[in-house]
Amino acid sequence: MKIKIEGATIVFNALGYTLITLLALFCLLPFWLIIAGSFTSEVTILQEGFNLFPKVFSLEAYRVVFSTPGQIERAYAVTIGITAVGSFLGLFFVSMAGYVLARKDFVYRNAMSFLIYFTTLFSGGLIPWYIMITKYLHMKDSYLALILPLMIGAWNIILMKNFMKSIPDSIIESAQIDGAGDFLIYWKLVLPLSTPGLATIGLFIALAYWNDWFNAAVFINTDTKFPLQFLLYKILASAEVLRSRIVGNLSLSNMEAPTETLKMAVAVIVTGPIVFLYPFLQKYFVKGLTVGAVKG
Repeated sequence: MKIKIEGATIVFNALGYTLITLLALFCLLPFWLIIAGSFTSEVTILQEGFNLFPKVFSLEAYRVVFSTPGQIERAYAVTIGITAVGSFLGLFFVSMAGYVLARKDFVYRNAMSFLIYFTTLFSGGLIPWYIMITKYLHMKDSYLALILPLMIGAWNIILMKNFMKSIPDSIIESAQIDGAGDFLIYWKLVLPLSTPGLATIGLFIALAYWNDWFNAAVFINTDTKFPLQFLLYKILASAEVLRSRIVGNLSLSNMEAPTETLKMAVAVIVTGPIVFLYPFLQKYFVKGLTVGAVKG
């Protein structure tokens, strides 16, 4: 009987690992197609479509993107700086708001929670938001216009509040008996116990900053302040204009305008660095998301 059970366990594990491997390959397939497409000739993609391996190898798309390497480096620096500063400040304020709203002795926590949730249903609109940022806060063409609008999100506060509800009240009460103040309890006890929630929300905030291009398009005028996403968007738009001009000119009809491969190269350049965050945050991500979602 024991041998049969062990044999069934081996078969079950083998089938499970095989299924998971196949699912992982299916998930990786789109990324591989993007990478292969970025190294493929534009004419080959237009004539034969995408392939798992480049039939005609070409670096034309990357040559177009890195035609001005200094500009790309500045855009990377701007994006990394904004992501780092915005994620740190966003985590700090979101975690403080979540801690306060999770405290049962805070009299107005239900009213404040409702007001925060209300902003997820209704907003003032794009034009009032633009007027507030430019006319009253005077953040036009400023890095603050890229940092402040994405720093604090209602969903992140609600998620952090629900996660912090899972921390036992006895820990906070024992610290209060020992004479610890609210900020000391928050900094020394609550934050270390909230690592999964902080990692999850930190990833959300970092992705929002890294992928943001709209705020730069609306508020930034100086080329040296362009983040990576918006700069690559402008490069791609310029390539589309170039292609339309080439198509309209019969004498240039045989020229190669790398628009399709350029899209793939831009995707690789943009998603590459941020993907490296996942291995470090993966062990916290599922736990933080599920605990924060079911509590409250």
